[in-house]
Amino acid sequence: MDANRAPGTSAGTEDWTTPGTFEVAPGVHRIPLPLPNDGLRAVNVYAIEDGDGLALVDAGWDVPETRPALAAGLAAIGCSLGDIGQFLVTHAHRDHYSEAVALRAELGTTVRLGDGERASLDVLASPGWAPLVPQLQLLRSCGAATVADDLLAVMGQAGSAQGPLGWSYPDEWLVEGPLDLASGRRLAVVETPGHTRGHVVFHDPAAGLLFAGDHVLPTITPSIGFEPALSPDPLGAFLGSLAKVRQLPDAMLLPAHGPVATSVHARVDELVDHHGRRLDEVERAVVAGASTPFEVAMRLRWTRRERTMDELDLFNKMLAVAETWAHLVLLAAQGRLVASGVLTPPTFGDIGELAPVDVLQYRVP
Repeated sequence: MDANRAPGTSAGTEDWTTPGTFEVAPGVHRIPLPLPNDGLRAVNVYAIEDGDGLALVDAGWDVPETRPALAAGLAAIGCSLGDIGQFLVTHAHRDHYSEAVALRAELGTTVRLGDGERASLDVLASPGWAPLVPQLQLLRSCGAATVADDLLAVMGQAGSAQGPLGWSYPDEWLVEGPLDLASGRRLAVVETPGHTRGHVVFHDPAAGLLFAGDHVLPTITPSIGFEPALSPDPLGAFLGSLAKVRQLPDAMLLPAHGPVATSVHARVDELVDHHGRRLDEVERAVVAGASTPFEVAMRLRWTRRERTMDELDLFNKMLAVAETWAHLVLLAAQGRLVASGVLTPPTFGDIGELAPVDVLQYRVP
């Protein structure tokens, strides 16, 4: 929830969410697609000219507004939806993945996704799966039962046990290594767990480009650990992935949310610094007497507006608790704090009858 602007971005001089088609490099076009009722406002899809067709990095959210916006964006470069040969999806969140699955059903387009997302899609395909069960269980384990109860009340009948709501597996699971396009362009698939367990970025070293998905965002910090199959140490994984990307040659940052920026390295350094400061703040909250992740989150400030937890909407309260938990997990792994309690795995069935939880607590050594 950090919000400082990366060096080299055009934030403040233009609105990156403005509809249209924008060439960011020869043969690469940015098409922002709308995200209705979402604080992020838009997601950048990148159309790469690929021989007689196109390869798209990410796909957008399968809502009515997406299809016409994507079709119009492709028409601006003389193409149509039928010209999409494949989707290269950075991770399985709905604003990146769901439109790819929908178009595949209609057009037969190939969908490729990082192998690390398999665990979350297995959860989403589980019999009796219900929305947000793992996240609700995490909230309760973090001492935030009131937030979980409020979410349940808002979800209403949508929280009843139900099927996978259109989630399905990709045609191909991507692993780290080279990925050759028909045009001769060679991308490198780089596994970057953290935002999700299976997040990948696509590095184009010849063109000096990084298709970063949600791993490196220019104006906000990505949420950590918000996924069906929880990582045991999401922040540790995220910081390790930042270090991996920092070791690559510097490149133009092509993010999923926000304006294009000239330097991946500069933004990575800012993100590492932000989380270093946040770890210190979380540790101080525990020293001052907070013990559960929820109690710690209540003592912190959120977003660039320095909001309290009580000022956040329910969805962002959930993200705030999950991110606080991720920082506490890493502090315990570093030996700066001592953890007690065991994270209760989610069970499926009646969402109103979740298994009892062991509330996590942290203290100074």
